[in-house]
Amino acid sequence: MSATVGAKLPVSKSTEKQLAAGERVDTLPRRTKKRLTSRGATIAALVIAILWTTPTFGLFISSLRLPQYLNQNGWWTIFANPGFTLDNYIKVLNSGNSQLTLGGAFINSVAITLPATIFPLVIASLAAYAFAWIDFKGRNWLFIFVFALQIVPLQMALVPLLSLFSRGLRVGGYQLFDGLNASGSYTQVWIAHSIFALPLAIFLLHNFVSEIPSELIEAARVDGAGHGQIFFRIVLPLTMPAIASFAIFQFLWVWNDLLVALVFADGNVAPMTKLLAEITGSRGQDWNLLTAGAFISILVPLIVFFSLQRFFVRGLLAGSTKG
Repeated sequence: MSATVGAKLPVSKSTEKQLAAGERVDTLPRRTKKRLTSRGATIAALVIAILWTTPTFGLFISSLRLPQYLNQNGWWTIFANPGFTLDNYIKVLNSGNSQLTLGGAFINSVAITLPATIFPLVIASLAAYAFAWIDFKGRNWLFIFVFALQIVPLQMALVPLLSLFSRGLRVGGYQLFDGLNASGSYTQVWIAHSIFALPLAIFLLHNFVSEIPSELIEAARVDGAGHGQIFFRIVLPLTMPAIASFAIFQFLWVWNDLLVALVFADGNVAPMTKLLAEITGSRGQDWNLLTAGAFISILVPLIVFFSLQRFFVRGLLAGSTKG
Protein backbone atom coordinates (compact mmCIF):
# COMPACT_ATOMS: atom_id res chain seq x y z
CA MET A 1 0.00 0.00 0.00
CA SER A 2 2.77 2.43 0.93
CA ALA A 3 4.61 1.71 -2.31
CA THR A 4 1.47 2.39 -4.27
CA VAL A 5 0.81 5.64 -2.47
CA GLY A 6 4.37 6.86 -2.82
CA ALA A 7 4.67 5.91 -6.48
CA LYS A 8 5.10 8.76 -8.93
CA LEU A 9 2.39 9.10 -11.51
CA PRO A 10 3.68 8.99 -15.10
CA VAL A 11 3.67 12.39 -16.80
CA SER A 12 4.78 13.50 -20.24
CA LYS A 13 8.07 15.32 -20.90
CA SER A 14 6.25 18.52 -21.83
CA THR A 15 4.37 18.43 -18.54
CA GLU A 16 7.63 17.90 -16.62
CA LYS A 17 9.16 20.93 -18.36
CA GLN A 18 6.13 23.05 -17.50
CA LEU A 19 6.24 21.95 -13.87
CA ALA A 20 9.98 22.64 -13.67
CA ALA A 21 9.53 26.11 -15.15
CA GLY A 22 6.64 26.89 -12.81
CA GLU A 23 4.19 27.22 -15.68
CA ARG A 24 0.53 26.15 -15.73
CA VAL A 25 0.10 22.59 -16.94
CA ASP A 26 -1.65 22.47 -20.29
CA THR A 27 -4.29 19.91 -19.40
CA LEU A 28 -6.96 18.48 -21.70
CA PRO A 29 -9.74 20.87 -20.55
CA ARG A 30 -7.47 23.87 -21.13
CA ARG A 31 -6.44 22.62 -24.57
CA THR A 32 -10.10 22.05 -25.47
CA LYS A 33 -10.98 25.54 -24.26
CA LYS A 34 -8.22 27.06 -26.38
CA ARG A 35 -9.46 25.27 -29.49
CA LEU A 36 -13.06 26.31 -28.90
CA THR A 37 -12.11 29.95 -28.31
CA SER A 38 -9.70 30.26 -31.21
CA ARG A 39 -10.21 32.74 -34.04
CA GLY A 40 -11.22 30.02 -36.51
CA ALA A 41 -13.84 28.63 -34.13
CA THR A 42 -15.22 32.12 -33.53
CA ILE A 43 -15.52 32.82 -37.26
CA ALA A 44 -17.19 29.45 -37.84
CA ALA A 45 -19.65 30.14 -35.03
CA LEU A 46 -20.51 33.54 -36.51
CA VAL A 47 -21.10 32.04 -39.97
CA ILE A 48 -23.34 29.32 -38.51
CA ALA A 49 -25.26 31.90 -36.45
CA ILE A 50 -25.87 34.09 -39.53
CA LEU A 51 -27.01 31.14 -41.66
CA TRP A 52 -29.27 29.93 -38.84
CA THR A 53 -30.89 33.29 -38.08
CA THR A 54 -31.41 34.47 -41.68
CA PRO A 55 -34.60 32.38 -42.25
CA THR A 56 -35.91 33.50 -38.86
CA PHE A 57 -35.24 37.13 -39.75
CA GLY A 58 -37.06 36.63 -43.05
CA LEU A 59 -40.01 35.11 -41.19
CA PHE A 60 -40.10 38.10 -38.87
CA ILE A 61 -40.12 40.54 -41.82
CA SER A 62 -42.91 38.53 -43.43
CA SER A 63 -45.00 38.76 -40.27
CA LEU A 64 -44.92 42.58 -40.58
CA ARG A 65 -45.98 42.80 -44.24
CA LEU A 66 -49.35 42.95 -45.95
CA PRO A 67 -50.64 39.67 -47.41
CA GLN A 68 -50.59 40.96 -51.00
CA TYR A 69 -46.87 41.76 -50.74
CA LEU A 70 -46.17 38.32 -49.32
CA ASN A 71 -47.87 36.68 -52.30
CA GLN A 72 -46.15 38.87 -54.89
CA ASN A 73 -42.49 38.93 -53.81
CA GLY A 74 -40.05 37.73 -51.19
CA TRP A 75 -39.15 39.34 -47.89
CA TRP A 76 -35.81 40.57 -49.25
CA THR A 77 -37.68 43.17 -51.36
CA ILE A 78 -38.74 45.18 -48.32
CA PHE A 79 -36.73 48.24 -49.37
CA ALA A 80 -38.46 48.44 -52.75
CA ASN A 81 -41.93 47.38 -51.49
CA PRO A 82 -42.13 47.82 -47.70
CA GLY A 83 -45.83 47.29 -47.00
CA PHE A 84 -45.35 47.11 -43.22
CA THR A 85 -48.38 46.62 -40.97
CA LEU A 86 -49.31 45.29 -37.54
CA ASP A 87 -52.63 43.90 -38.74
CA ASN A 88 -51.22 40.36 -38.87
CA TYR A 89 -50.52 40.41 -35.12
CA ILE A 90 -53.88 41.99 -34.32
CA LYS A 91 -55.76 39.46 -36.44
CA VAL A 92 -53.89 36.46 -35.12
CA LEU A 93 -54.50 37.42 -31.48
CA ASN A 94 -58.24 37.69 -32.15
CA SER A 95 -58.46 34.66 -34.41
CA GLY A 96 -59.31 31.14 -33.37
CA ASN A 97 -62.40 28.96 -33.17
CA SER A 98 -65.77 29.32 -31.50
CA GLN A 99 -64.36 28.25 -28.12
CA LEU A 100 -60.96 29.90 -27.94
CA THR A 101 -58.85 32.73 -29.33
CA LEU A 102 -55.08 32.77 -29.68
CA GLY A 103 -54.81 35.07 -26.66
CA GLY A 104 -56.61 32.46 -24.56
CA ALA A 105 -54.45 29.71 -26.08
CA PHE A 106 -51.37 31.65 -24.97
CA ILE A 107 -52.66 31.50 -21.38
CA ASN A 108 -53.30 27.78 -21.82
CA SER A 109 -49.73 27.21 -23.04
CA VAL A 110 -48.38 28.89 -19.91
CA ALA A 111 -50.77 26.93 -17.67
CA ILE A 112 -49.73 23.65 -19.32
CA THR A 113 -46.00 24.23 -19.59
CA LEU A 114 -45.14 25.46 -16.10
CA PRO A 115 -46.63 22.52 -14.13
CA ALA A 116 -45.50 20.03 -16.82
CA THR A 117 -41.96 21.30 -16.24
CA ILE A 118 -42.02 21.51 -12.44
CA PHE A 119 -43.73 18.18 -11.71
CA PRO A 120 -41.23 15.88 -13.49
CA LEU A 121 -38.27 17.86 -12.16
CA VAL A 122 -39.43 17.48 -8.56
CA ILE A 123 -40.10 13.75 -8.95
CA ALA A 124 -36.93 13.14 -10.96
CA SER A 125 -34.66 14.95 -8.50
CA LEU A 126 -36.04 12.90 -5.60
CA ALA A 127 -35.74 9.67 -7.58
CA ALA A 128 -32.20 10.53 -8.69
CA TYR A 129 -31.14 11.04 -5.07
CA ALA A 130 -32.75 7.74 -4.07
CA PHE A 131 -31.00 5.81 -6.85
CA ALA A 132 -27.65 7.43 -6.06
CA TRP A 133 -27.47 7.50 -2.24
CA ILE A 134 -30.18 5.25 -0.77
CA ASP A 135 -29.35 1.55 -0.71
CA PHE A 136 -32.49 -0.53 -1.19
CA LYS A 137 -33.19 -3.95 -2.65
CA GLY A 138 -33.51 -4.05 -6.43
CA ARG A 139 -32.14 -0.53 -6.88
CA ASN A 140 -29.95 -1.36 -9.87
CA TRP A 141 -32.62 -3.33 -11.69
CA LEU A 142 -35.18 -0.61 -11.11
CA PHE A 143 -32.80 2.02 -12.46
CA ILE A 144 -32.16 -0.11 -15.56
CA PHE A 145 -35.93 -0.37 -16.05
CA VAL A 146 -36.33 3.41 -15.81
CA PHE A 147 -33.45 3.89 -18.24
CA ALA A 148 -34.99 1.39 -20.68
CA LEU A 149 -38.25 3.36 -20.73
CA GLN A 150 -36.48 5.96 -22.87
CA ILE A 151 -36.58 3.65 -25.87
CA VAL A 152 -40.38 3.39 -25.80
CA PRO A 153 -41.71 5.58 -28.66
CA LEU A 154 -43.98 8.36 -27.54
CA GLN A 155 -46.52 7.53 -30.25
CA MET A 156 -47.01 3.98 -28.91
CA ALA A 157 -48.00 5.24 -25.47
CA LEU A 158 -50.55 7.85 -26.49
CA VAL A 159 -53.55 5.60 -27.15
CA PRO A 160 -53.04 3.30 -24.10
CA LEU A 161 -52.58 6.33 -21.88
CA LEU A 162 -55.72 7.96 -23.28
CA SER A 163 -57.63 4.73 -22.67
CA LEU A 164 -56.31 4.64 -19.10
CA PHE A 165 -57.46 8.20 -18.48
CA SER A 166 -60.94 7.63 -19.90
CA ARG A 167 -61.79 4.02 -18.96
CA GLY A 168 -59.48 3.36 -16.05
CA LEU A 169 -57.61 0.12 -15.37
CA ARG A 170 -59.38 -3.22 -15.03
CA VAL A 171 -57.56 -6.46 -14.24
CA GLY A 172 -59.64 -9.60 -14.32
CA GLY A 173 -62.91 -8.76 -12.63
CA TYR A 174 -61.50 -5.93 -10.52
CA GLN A 175 -61.55 -2.24 -11.39
CA LEU A 176 -58.22 -0.96 -10.05
CA PHE A 177 -58.58 2.56 -11.41
CA ASP A 178 -61.78 4.34 -12.46
CA GLY A 179 -60.16 6.89 -14.77
CA LEU A 180 -59.72 10.60 -14.39
CA ASN A 181 -62.89 11.84 -16.09
CA ALA A 182 -60.92 15.06 -16.63
CA SER A 183 -61.78 15.83 -20.24
CA GLY A 184 -61.50 19.55 -20.89
CA SER A 185 -58.98 20.14 -18.08
CA TYR A 186 -55.22 20.44 -17.81
CA THR A 187 -54.83 17.31 -15.67
CA GLN A 188 -54.46 14.85 -18.55
CA VAL A 189 -51.83 16.83 -20.42
CA TRP A 190 -49.88 17.52 -17.20
CA ILE A 191 -49.69 13.81 -16.38
CA ALA A 192 -48.84 12.86 -19.96
CA HIS A 193 -45.95 15.30 -20.25
CA SER A 194 -44.64 14.37 -16.81
CA ILE A 195 -44.69 10.64 -17.61
CA PHE A 196 -42.88 11.12 -20.90
CA ALA A 197 -40.21 13.34 -19.32
CA LEU A 198 -39.42 11.27 -16.22
CA PRO A 199 -37.12 8.54 -17.68
CA LEU A 200 -34.68 10.98 -19.27
CA ALA A 201 -34.89 13.43 -16.35
CA ILE A 202 -34.11 10.71 -13.78
CA PHE A 203 -31.23 9.39 -15.87
CA LEU A 204 -29.60 12.80 -16.40
CA LEU A 205 -30.04 14.04 -12.84
CA HIS A 206 -28.80 10.73 -11.44
CA ASN A 207 -25.52 11.22 -13.30
CA PHE A 208 -24.99 14.58 -11.59
CA VAL A 209 -26.18 13.52 -8.14
CA SER A 210 -23.97 10.42 -8.13
CA GLU A 211 -20.87 12.56 -8.79
CA ILE A 212 -21.23 14.41 -5.49
CA PRO A 213 -18.29 13.35 -3.29
CA SER A 214 -19.27 10.56 -0.94
CA GLU A 215 -17.20 12.18 1.81
CA LEU A 216 -19.61 15.12 1.82
CA ILE A 217 -22.64 12.87 2.20
CA GLU A 218 -20.97 10.79 4.91
CA ALA A 219 -19.95 13.90 6.83
CA ALA A 220 -23.56 15.09 6.80
CA ARG A 221 -24.73 11.70 8.07
CA VAL A 222 -22.16 11.76 10.86
CA ASP A 223 -23.51 15.15 11.91
CA GLY A 224 -26.96 13.59 12.22
CA ALA A 225 -28.53 14.79 8.98
CA GLY A 226 -31.30 12.66 7.55
CA HIS A 227 -32.13 12.08 3.90
CA GLY A 228 -34.39 15.11 3.79
CA GLN A 229 -31.75 17.47 5.15
CA ILE A 230 -29.06 16.00 2.89
CA PHE A 231 -31.26 16.38 -0.17
CA PHE A 232 -32.46 19.93 0.46
CA ARG A 233 -29.28 21.40 1.95
CA ILE A 234 -26.53 19.61 0.00
CA VAL A 235 -27.76 17.73 -3.08
CA LEU A 236 -30.32 20.21 -4.36
CA PRO A 237 -28.04 23.30 -4.35
CA LEU A 238 -25.19 21.38 -5.98
CA THR A 239 -27.40 19.97 -8.76
CA MET A 240 -29.23 23.23 -9.48
CA PRO A 241 -27.30 23.85 -12.76
CA ALA A 242 -28.32 20.41 -14.04
CA ILE A 243 -31.92 20.96 -12.94
CA ALA A 244 -32.01 24.34 -14.69
CA SER A 245 -30.58 22.82 -17.87
CA PHE A 246 -33.20 20.12 -18.05
CA ALA A 247 -35.89 22.63 -17.07
CA ILE A 248 -35.07 24.66 -20.19
CA PHE A 249 -35.25 21.59 -22.41
CA GLN A 250 -38.51 20.40 -20.85
CA PHE A 251 -40.04 23.86 -21.07
CA LEU A 252 -39.21 24.11 -24.77
CA TRP A 253 -40.44 20.56 -25.47
CA VAL A 254 -43.79 21.13 -23.79
CA TRP A 255 -44.26 24.67 -25.13
CA ASN A 256 -43.63 23.58 -28.74
CA ASP A 257 -45.49 20.29 -28.44
CA LEU A 258 -48.34 19.55 -30.84
CA LEU A 259 -48.73 15.76 -30.74
CA VAL A 260 -49.60 15.42 -27.05
CA ALA A 261 -51.82 18.51 -27.27
CA LEU A 262 -53.81 16.99 -30.14
CA VAL A 263 -54.58 13.91 -28.03
CA PHE A 264 -55.04 15.26 -24.49
CA ALA A 265 -55.78 19.01 -24.75
CA ASP A 266 -59.21 19.69 -26.22
CA GLY A 267 -61.62 22.59 -26.32
CA ASN A 268 -60.92 25.45 -23.96
CA VAL A 269 -57.55 24.04 -22.79
CA ALA A 270 -55.88 23.87 -26.22
CA PRO A 271 -52.38 25.43 -26.37
CA MET A 272 -51.04 27.82 -29.00
CA THR A 273 -49.49 25.12 -31.18
CA LYS A 274 -52.85 23.43 -31.70
CA LEU A 275 -54.66 26.66 -32.47
CA LEU A 276 -51.97 27.89 -34.86
CA ALA A 277 -52.39 24.71 -36.89
CA GLU A 278 -56.11 25.50 -37.23
CA ILE A 279 -56.03 29.22 -38.12
CA THR A 280 -53.71 28.90 -41.12
CA GLY A 281 -56.62 27.73 -43.29
CA SER A 282 -57.43 24.40 -44.87
CA ARG A 283 -54.75 24.89 -47.55
CA GLY A 284 -52.38 27.22 -45.74
CA GLN A 285 -53.69 30.33 -47.50
CA ASP A 286 -53.47 32.42 -44.30
CA TRP A 287 -49.80 31.78 -43.70
CA ASN A 288 -49.27 35.48 -42.93
CA LEU A 289 -51.14 34.79 -39.68
CA LEU A 290 -48.87 31.82 -39.04
CA THR A 291 -45.75 34.00 -39.26
CA ALA A 292 -47.15 36.46 -36.73
CA GLY A 293 -48.35 33.68 -34.45
CA ALA A 294 -44.95 32.00 -34.58
CA PHE A 295 -43.23 35.08 -33.17
CA ILE A 296 -45.85 35.50 -30.48
CA SER A 297 -45.27 31.89 -29.45
CA ILE A 298 -41.48 32.27 -29.12
CA LEU A 299 -41.58 35.24 -26.76
CA VAL A 300 -41.83 33.20 -23.57
CA PRO A 301 -39.21 30.58 -24.54
CA LEU A 302 -36.75 33.37 -25.37
CA ILE A 303 -37.32 35.00 -21.98
CA VAL A 304 -36.87 31.66 -20.18
CA PHE A 305 -33.72 30.75 -22.09
CA PHE A 306 -31.92 34.07 -21.63
CA SER A 307 -32.89 34.33 -17.97
CA LEU A 308 -31.52 30.82 -17.24
CA GLN A 309 -28.65 30.90 -19.72
CA ARG A 310 -25.88 30.96 -17.10
CA PHE A 311 -27.37 27.90 -15.38
CA PHE A 312 -27.79 26.22 -18.75
CA VAL A 313 -24.11 26.57 -19.65
CA ARG A 314 -22.98 25.43 -16.20
CA GLY A 315 -25.31 22.45 -16.37
CA LEU A 316 -23.96 21.36 -19.74
CA LEU A 317 -20.35 21.57 -18.52
CA ALA A 318 -20.97 20.05 -15.08
CA GLY A 319 -19.48 16.62 -14.75
CA SER A 320 -17.50 16.88 -17.99
CA THR A 321 -14.21 17.24 -16.13
CA LYS A 322 -13.01 16.38 -12.66
CA GLY A 323 -10.54 18.14 -10.46
